[in-house]
Amino acid sequence: MFYEKYNEKIKCFLCPHNCIIDKGQFGLCSVRTNKDGSLKTINYGEITAIAKDPIEKKPLYHFKPTKNILSVGSFGCNFSCDFCQNHRIAHNKPKSDFLSPDKLIKISLDLKNNVGIAFTYNEPTIWYEYIYDVSKRVKENYPNLSIVLVTNGYMEREPLLRILPYIDAMNIDLKSFNQKYYKKTCGGNLNNVLRTIEKAVKKCHVEITTLLVNGINDSKEEIEEIASYLGRLDKNIPLHLSRYFPAYKMNYPPTEIDVMIRSRKIAQKYLNYVYLGNIANVDNSTYCPQCNKLLIERKGFFSKIYIGDNICPECGYDLQILL
Repeated sequence: MFYEKYNEKIKCFLCPHNCIIDKGQFGLCSVRTNKDGSLKTINYGEITAIAKDPIEKKPLYHFKPTKNILSVGSFGCNFSCDFCQNHRIAHNKPKSDFLSPDKLIKISLDLKNNVGIAFTYNEPTIWYEYIYDVSKRVKENYPNLSIVLVTNGYMEREPLLRILPYIDAMNIDLKSFNQKYYKKTCGGNLNNVLRTIEKAVKKCHVEITTLLVNGINDSKEEIEEIASYLGRLDKNIPLHLSRYFPAYKMNYPPTEIDVMIRSRKIAQKYLNYVYLGNIANVDNSTYCPQCNKLLIERKGFFSKIYIGDNICPECGYDLQILL
């Protein structure tokens, strides 16, 4: 999907890289290839990782709390993040097993307390055709199953708009608010990710994750830029500030805990819900922004709910939490 012939080559329009691919070659994602003048993907239905997870692990804190979700991933990525925690599947071709869309859906249906399917681990965007087929079948036949994308948000407008009607929730990485960082550290473009966020918040539930890297994107000014931008879209968008640890090509020391706590306080000036990831012994429970009533108590990835619907039982505030 989403390509046109370009002389003897092919131009791909799935993501903003718009790769021009010669015969027998691959795009930057390493999975989309020019085969005899047609664009083909080598990872359709190829599963490298599959697990039943608490949905809080995605992380999604305001979408179906206490439920499990079937998490699946393939291989390949359209980013080249120096700190990639899943580089073994994102930038290699590990062993995989084929699962048809129908088989994957059946596995999801057979699991207890399972709310749906999350496409995660590697970048879902470049698994587009498979995700599109699965998501469309789910919504046409099993509307109670949810579809989740955990994504870097680096997708062209047309593919995004075509798949959004079948997506229930997204956790989108906003890796920085600095274009130089996006280009040098991640191999992408900030503006394209912001466009995805702005389109997605109008169509499905969205939560944002920002990995704070020690001394690079954890300044007070950048946290303020990220939080104020999200707050202008919707103050109820949950922001997950995740602590960096050395991984892949990046060897900076772990982000200081004091910086994480300071960043949370800054973000809370603009957003109602800010959480800290990769840190033990912090309070990540959800409280009403208006009256501070405890709504969802969290310990690690496990939650206990004290509300029966989307309205605070104490003050009537519209919480925008999907139970």
